[in-house]
Formats: sequence, structure tokens, C-alpha cells
Amino acid sequence: MANSLNTLRIARFTAPLSDGTAGFRFRFAIKYNDKNLFTFAGLTRKRKPNNIRFGISLFSGCMSKFHMGRRSVYIERKANRQTKRKLCHFAG
Repeated sequence: MANSLNTLRIARFTAPLSDGTAGFRFRFAIKYNDKNLFTFAGLTRKRKPNNIRFGISLFSGCMSKFHMGRRSVYIERKANRQTKRKLCHFAG
């Protein structure tokens, strides 16, 4: 009988934005026996005080966008993970 070891891993990665703005990219993944169960990738950006935005933009392009004053959060859509513009390739 083979030794079957079931493993559940939770991975979280962050990286700074490459355009010099205040914020970071992130990726959150849950893996079970080296198979992805759930992957969540995106970026967050802090804006300058004179550039304040409020609003939600869902299912537009490759990202869902949430603007809350000076903080903006962009969540990658699943359809974008197969393109060259994907975010999930940057950290593991």
C-alpha cells in the first residue's frame, strides 16, 4: 500500500508595483495535493489626496475595480488568467 499524504497548503505572495506608485500586487492560493482549489490575484493602490474616487466596476475587461476614496483595489477575473497580461505569474 502506498503512503498517501494529503496536504493542504495556503500560500500568500506580495510584490511591489513596478510603476513606482504606492501599492502592491498580491496572490492568495489554496492548494490540496498540489492542485489549485482557489486562486485570488490582484493589486491595490493608494492615490494622492487630490485624486479621490468612489465606485465599483464589476466584470469590465480583465479586472473588477473597487474605488474607496484614496484606496483602489483591482481583482483579476478568471478569464484573464489565460492571457499574457495575467497577474498570477509574478510570485509562484
